[in-house]
Amino acid sequence: MASIRVVPLGAGQDVGRSCVLVSIGGKNIMFDCGMHMGYNDERRFPDFNYIAKSGPLTSLLDAVVITHFHLDHCGALPYFSEMRGYDGPIFMTYPTKAICPILLEDYRKITVERKGETNFFTSRMIKDCMKKVVTVDLHQTIQVDDDLEIKAYYAGHVLGAAMFRVKVGDQSVVYTGDYNMTPDRHLGAAWIDKCRPDVLITESTYATTIRDSKRCRERNFLKKVHDCVAAGGKVLIPVFALGRAQELCILLETYWERNNLTVPIYFSAGLTEKANQYYKLFISWTNQKIKRTFVERNMFEFRHILPFDRGYVDNPGPQVLFATPGMLHAGLSLFVFKRWAPDPKNMVIMPGYCVAGTVGAKVLSGAKVIEMEGSPPIHVRLAVEYLSFSAHADAKGIMQLIKQADAQNVVLVHGEKKKMDFLATKINKELGRPCYFPANGQSIEIATPATVAIKLSRAVLKRGAGVVDDEEEGDPKRLSIDHVGGAGAASAAAADMDVDPQSGAADAAPSPESPGAVQECTEIEGILLMKRGEDPMLVGVEDVSSELGLDVHALTFSSTIVPPPDSLDSRGGGGTMHSLGLLHKLLVRVCDGDDSAVRFTDTSLHLESIGVRVGDGASVHVSWSYVDDDLAQKVLAEVREEVETAAWLGEDD
Repeated sequence: MASIRVVPLGAGQDVGRSCVLVSIGGKNIMFDCGMHMGYNDERRFPDFNYIAKSGPLTSLLDAVVITHFHLDHCGALPYFSEMRGYDGPIFMTYPTKAICPILLEDYRKITVERKGETNFFTSRMIKDCMKKVVTVDLHQTIQVDDDLEIKAYYAGHVLGAAMFRVKVGDQSVVYTGDYNMTPDRHLGAAWIDKCRPDVLITESTYATTIRDSKRCRERNFLKKVHDCVAAGGKVLIPVFALGRAQELCILLETYWERNNLTVPIYFSAGLTEKANQYYKLFISWTNQKIKRTFVERNMFEFRHILPFDRGYVDNPGPQVLFATPGMLHAGLSLFVFKRWAPDPKNMVIMPGYCVAGTVGAKVLSGAKVIEMEGSPPIHVRLAVEYLSFSAHADAKGIMQLIKQADAQNVVLVHGEKKKMDFLATKINKELGRPCYFPANGQSIEIATPATVAIKLSRAVLKRGAGVVDDEEEGDPKRLSIDHVGGAGAASAAAADMDVDPQSGAADAAPSPESPGAVQECTEIEGILLMKRGEDPMLVGVEDVSSELGLDVHALTFSSTIVPPPDSLDSRGGGGTMHSLGLLHKLLVRVCDGDDSAVRFTDTSLHLESIGVRVGDGASVHVSWSYVDDDLAQKVLAEVREEVETAAWLGEDD
């Protein structure tokens, strides 16, 4: 049996440095290439030594796929391609390609120019890396080679984020990256079609969380900010440059305008202008409201939010600052936090998840003194609030996506082990799907069912699937199929199948992506005929008997039901016609009152292939074909019960 192998090189039972290696149909694909915010040594990058301890990696991988521009998903990319040696294709969306190099350069500056590290990628390496990128549109299917294809789906989360389906032959994998199943003020909800992947690899950051109302969270956020600045305090909101930053800026901008507030709101200098350009350029990736109002007013041109200068940090009076990065691990947000943390009038609001080991994670855990290498300890006296505006799916959203895609197996990554364990149990119990959560470097093999393409004879199609010849078109090479779904309800799905004019054979499985494809399964019975050098074909009994020169034998069964001997002595004089009348009522009852289904002759009754007649001594003889065995067993049970009644014995005449 075929299988798919999944190995996390990062984000296995952990959040950070997302990187998952998948082997499918003889192809090796690496999803994401991120860095870990909590480490400053070699642990910050995925373990690429798993692929090869030395030498170029190009020949060992068929493709690299990057889901979005966050550094925990793309931060190691220049190191991987330029320093470890990968010259193959790197797939990402257009917005990701535009924004990714800017964030990588900011990260490089902080690491090299401010921290003084030397063994790191350069600006030139970032540019060379981006030259290898192949851009992908939403819902575009790209044929990487003769066997490997990829397709992108909208993921929400941040501008340009995408989920990717990889398909090799009959096997397929969906890798979600980060996604959000709830629309917000500037992005839509993640969506995927019912592509039925063999394996769905999903993030599980909030595996045990069911979020409260978004409106309630927004109201709480605005109240805390307003109360703090009204009391003369300063509010620090650590964010990443694009994503939650725009969401919260829109929220505060609207609130300030509505309430005529004058307290200054600042954003890290330069990032507001950059964000504005990107959202103008990629407006098609935003939600419907933004698109609809964009011509009249650009929601990202903020009137109350100004660029920040480091000289403002000690300004007297209240202010609100959006500062990067979002986990307080470096940059402006950490610089300002050090200055504002000792004052109890001030407040820090953490709007998203913080990786273990970052200053943000320590602050949220309640640390009052934070030791920093090479700098004095930080005394935390300001108010600390955690209000989740994270653009990750919660437990409900993860379950929703699994059902939406109809995944056959689930692999959890990008989460904490205990939370993954809880969600895996829930997925297995409620959805009946096997669920795995391997650690970094742990390989799992997931068996996938083998499929065999067969042809159907025209006779089997017409008899088994309700097929009629397409007489209006007059094309003998086409068949039109009227598909009937479950519960007897006619489905809107219909399909045309190509038919070989020589053999009369049709392709058994039209592609589910073709416009007229049958979306629901229809059972078609027949005999599989396999000849050397020819495709297998499902044919009818008559076809195979003619093909192989075999006689056709019809298999029938019969049973005689005799009343108890002692009851025959007391039998009245109802006679055969009386008994046939009772049996007629019985058969009508068996077929749910459909009187027309029962055929009546002088001496017997017939329902489908079942024949019923009255014999000597009030006995009942039943015969039937094997095809109606289930129905016949039901009739036999009813007849046995009937012959013991007073009415059958004629005692009530």
